[in-house]
Amino acid sequence: MSFVLTNIGELFTAGPEGVLRDAAVVVDGSTIAWVGSASQAPAADESVDARGAAVVPGFVDSHSHLVFAGDRADEFDARMSGQPYTAGGIRRTVAATRAASDEALAAHTGRLLDEALRSGTTTIEIKSGYGLTVADERRSLEVASRFTSEVTFLGAHVVPAGASPDAYVDLVAGEMLDAVVGIATWIDVFCDRGAFDVDQARRILTAGASRGLGVRMHANQLGPSGAARLGVELGAASVDHCTFLTDEDVDALAGSSTVATFVPGAEFSTRQPFPRIDRLRDAGVSYAIATDCNPGSSFTSSMPFCIALAVREMHMTPTEALLAATSGGAQALRRTDIGRIVVGAQADLVLLDAPSFVHLAYRPGVHLVKDVWQRGRRTTTWLPRP
Repeated sequence: MSFVLTNIGELFTAGPEGVLRDAAVVVDGSTIAWVGSASQAPAADESVDARGAAVVPGFVDSHSHLVFAGDRADEFDARMSGQPYTAGGIRRTVAATRAASDEALAAHTGRLLDEALRSGTTTIEIKSGYGLTVADERRSLEVASRFTSEVTFLGAHVVPAGASPDAYVDLVAGEMLDAVVGIATWIDVFCDRGAFDVDQARRILTAGASRGLGVRMHANQLGPSGAARLGVELGAASVDHCTFLTDEDVDALAGSSTVATFVPGAEFSTRQPFPRIDRLRDAGVSYAIATDCNPGSSFTSSMPFCIALAVREMHMTPTEALLAATSGGAQALRRTDIGRIVVGAQADLVLLDAPSFVHLAYRPGVHLVKDVWQRGRRTTTWLPRP
């Protein structure tokens, strides 16, 4: 089956065509088959009238932690009352997640994904990291893999309570890694104060890479740490957070293929300073926006909210922010088939109840997503992994 989405007032392709007006898109099955002027659109089995609204690519959320149980609203309340964020609450979520059944975890993950899809997200990466035992990390990844192929092993989230750091690094880089190879696509380490240092992160990430996993990193969230430069050294697809990048970090990123992924929802929720985009823009660094959806430091699944924050607080233009949330996220996952409305790409489309994509930042907090097509299917619930 094919359909043509016609009478699009403004089409943000995130591709070489840029922004097209009075445009149309033809979808054949799960793939974009044609893009161009509405007056020249070829025939299709079905026609859908956009009524002059704006259409953008489905958002690509390249950093999330959706497999968890429990709630940490009290921590958010405490931070808003002046207490600093220290990442120590992760262990509370670990305890709740270990106690939950596989089906309870899957049901909660599915609810969050439905929420994300209704906000326009059509591709998402999901990390483990709330299990921290061999069995619980494996089952977290098995739950995540029901929904997405972008599954990340984050056994090195924090050291579990009562464990020896050295012994736990041995476990993550050994038995735990052995248990998740074949399920996970990526490996990640939280390399920061209160978590893992650069040497520990290097050992874990190198072990993962040697087993065929792609490298990602939590880097420079709580302060300068050397983590971003380690990511570049190891050829990481993405270093994420990047709240406290030094000039040396920016220089290293500029000479690499590693994407700097920003998660402005975390700055909002922790009251840390928002990083500005100026230095990275000037240096030619590639960057993305993600939600970091998790129960502790960024409990939002809304990419439009993160786009608005990036524009207002990080000094991105609306165009830069939308690119970061679409083609930038795709680059952070090393994908070329998503995040753009171009011929041959996956048919992930978002119809906005607005005449321009600029409204995503211009009207913050307003639900503008009217329709979502995921892999060519109009849907209001997350489609199972193909």
